Amino acid sequence: MKNYIKNQIKKSYETKQAIYENEELLNKILEVSQLCVELYKGPKKTILAGNGGSAADAQHIAAELVGRYGFDRPSLPSLALTTDTSNLTAIANDYGYDKVFSRQLEGMGQEGDIFIGISTSGNSVNIVNAFNSAKEKGITTVALVGRDGGEMARIADYALIVPSDSTPRIQESHILIGHIICDIIEKETFGDGVS
Repeated sequence: MKNYIKNQIKKSYETKQAIYENEELLNKILEVSQLCVELYKGPKKTILAGNGGSAADAQHIAAELVGRYGFDRPSLPSLALTTDTSNLTAIANDYGYDKVFSRQLEGMGQEGDIFIGISTSGNSVNIVNAFNSAKEKGITTVALVGRDGGEMARIADYALIVPSDSTPRIQESHILIGHIICDIIEKETFGDGVS
């Protein structure tokens, strides 16, 4: 059983190594990070959403921005569309689950915001619909996905595709990428910390 545990760690490491060696993906992570830095120079926000484990990742990343990532600093506006159960259940009941994020974006998204949709497959219909709503409002879209990127990668303004077919490895890498983006935003916006 210990070898099994070691093998799981090795697979996680190998996925992260593939990201480390992927210059195109590294450049896209940097580009998205810089877009967010520019966004936070004005009165705009990041908005995130996902399903299941990706919903938890959306909430995690938003919390790092609103609260803090590495050091004390002013709060940054970020919103996870997965947290308001009244919105989620009302929209799912009245319009269908495929509209739970697009309907919220219609009401809360503003031109110039950034929407980050998270999905291991890249084919979550409710995120695809949210991307379409975001584009109508002038909101930049970022797909944080795995596998071949799916439909989300094809329609997003920016696609960060984890080079793996394994859902657990993709999810582990999504939070790594999210942390890197938060770290860059924080450092570029506030320096090395004001503690």
